[in-house]
Amino acid sequence: MRAPRGFTLIEVMVALLIFAMIAAAGVGILAFSVRAQAATDAKLGEVAGLARLSAALSADLAQAMDRPTRDPGGTLRPAFAGDATGPVFVRGGRASFDTAARPTLQKVAWRREGDAVVRQGWPMLDGAAPGEAAVMMAGVRSIAWRYRTAGVWTDRFEGTPTRALPQAAEIVVTRQDGTSVRALFYVGVDPRPAGEPANAPAN
Repeated sequence: MRAPRGFTLIEVMVALLIFAMIAAAGVGILAFSVRAQAATDAKLGEVAGLARLSAALSADLAQAMDRPTRDPGGTLRPAFAGDATGPVFVRGGRASFDTAARPTLQKVAWRREGDAVVRQGWPMLDGAAPGEAAVMMAGVRSIAWRYRTAGVWTDRFEGTPTRALPQAAEIVVTRQDGTSVRALFYVGVDPRPAGEPANAPAN
C-alpha cells in the first residue's frame, strides 16, 4: 500500500495565489462600492440642499411685504433692499409653533457665509439685532443676485415709496465643483396665471 501524501509546495503556492487574487478582487469591489456610495450621498445632499434653498426662498419672496423697518439705531430702512450679495426684506405669513406671542411679519436676509447660503431672521421688526443664521445650502463657491423692476434686471434694488418691491428676483449659485444653478422667483403677490407652474430652479 502506498503511504498517504500531503500537498506539495507548488500546490500550496498555487492555492495561496488563487486566494490572494480573490481577496484582491473583493477588496477592489468593496472600495468601489464605498466610493460609489460616497458619491451618491454627496449628490443626494446637493439635491436636498437645492430643494431646501428653493422652497425657503420661494416662500419668503412670495410673501414679501411693503413694510419699512428701523434698525437698532432708529434709522428707517426700506421694506426691500438687495444687492448682488443678497436681499434683506420683510415677509408675512410667519407661523408660531408655540404659545409665545410674536408678530406675523418677519425681517429676513439671504447671503453667502463661507461656503454656504444662509438665511437670517430678526426676532422683531424694529430695533432688534438679527438672530442666528441658518445654513440652507452648503458646498457653495459663490452666489449672484439680480432683481427685476420696471421690466429691467439690475444687481441692486432699494424700495421707494412708489415701488417698494421688485417684480422678481434671480439667484445664481455656483457650487464648489464649478457647476451653476439659476433660479427665478416672483416677489410679493404672485402674478402667474392660473395653472402656470410655481417657482422652480432652472439649470
